[in-house]
Amino acid sequence: MRIVKRLQPFSSTIFAEMSQLAVQHDAINLGQGFPDTDGPLSMLMAAQDAIATGHNQYPPGPGIPELRAAVARHQLDHYGLQYDPDTEVLITVGATEAIAGAVVGLVEPGTDVVMIEPYYDCYAAATAMAGANRVTVPLVPDGDGFTLDRDALNRAITPQTSLVIINSPHNPTGTVLSDDDLNAIAAACISNDVVALTDEVYEHLLFDNRTHTPLATLPGMKERTLRISSAGKTFNCTGWKVGWISGPAELVAAARAAKQFMSYVGSGPFQPAIALALDTEMDWVRGSAARLERSRDLITGALTDVGFDVHRSEGTYFVVADPRPLGYHDGAAFCRELPGRIGVAAVPVSAFVDHHDQWSHLVRFAFAKRDNVIEEAARRLRALA
Repeated sequence: MRIVKRLQPFSSTIFAEMSQLAVQHDAINLGQGFPDTDGPLSMLMAAQDAIATGHNQYPPGPGIPELRAAVARHQLDHYGLQYDPDTEVLITVGATEAIAGAVVGLVEPGTDVVMIEPYYDCYAAATAMAGANRVTVPLVPDGDGFTLDRDALNRAITPQTSLVIINSPHNPTGTVLSDDDLNAIAAACISNDVVALTDEVYEHLLFDNRTHTPLATLPGMKERTLRISSAGKTFNCTGWKVGWISGPAELVAAARAAKQFMSYVGSGPFQPAIALALDTEMDWVRGSAARLERSRDLITGALTDVGFDVHRSEGTYFVVADPRPLGYHDGAAFCRELPGRIGVAAVPVSAFVDHHDQWSHLVRFAFAKRDNVIEEAARRLRALA
């Protein structure tokens, strides 16, 4: 294969493999995390209007001023975080580009990038593109959920560390990091003078009356944290690819230096629509989170009825389940068999880890689907019993 060695592990993804199996077997795809309903009507109409009225050329490199201002207002209103929309907010082609731009712009080759395991696969790919070393800190069982291994965190962050990537609410486990976890991360970053990159794309999709605490709100962290979020998960428009980075001007400038040579700009007619949604459609978002909570309960109930051990999902689109009580100890093999056997696709958690022995049995199900789809998936899953 003619690809540089450090990128060879990323030449294909588990999502493509499982989606292909889902199509082959006409299975319900609970593997890839995207919703099957659209966002608020006012946002959709604003995008149509932007297309019809000439917003179809390159937008400004940092993003249109209206969207940068809306992102800044949103963070001030929800978290008390004040960012200058001109120098401290950057619009990106989705959160994935924001992550890649920040890593490539801030990380020197040969240094360490610390991330939580399991990790979203683009963190590892971006680290490889930067020529850096991936160092993982595991989540560990906490009752029916997970918590951060804080001892491992303190061992992992050293003077060799250039960046710490934090994802909460967490993909793939649905974990929301506790205040104790966040305080431990902040203390380690401050004592080692390390920058934090926080992936908060699921910030508004929390369950059971939980609230989201950005790491940047902790004392001493705003000046060393780049916050990343996006419209895709918040407003059910993953195909629009509108994301953003907020943080100190010098850190945002570093991300922009790399990002501008990845896509330059994107999502021109969608940016005004997202600006509108951020200012006017948070009631819709709260309703979306409530619908996702019901879907979580439906799929969790079905998995429990079948005999899975199901881990607590506190937010996101995802729930993690253990099929060992059904006699399956290899989550990847189980996922490859599932579409043909019962017509449901999932993904193995082992696709998101380095230490496979600790995670090889677990399976992730995505539940951001219409009620009738989740109900049919639940019916099919019960055939495993």
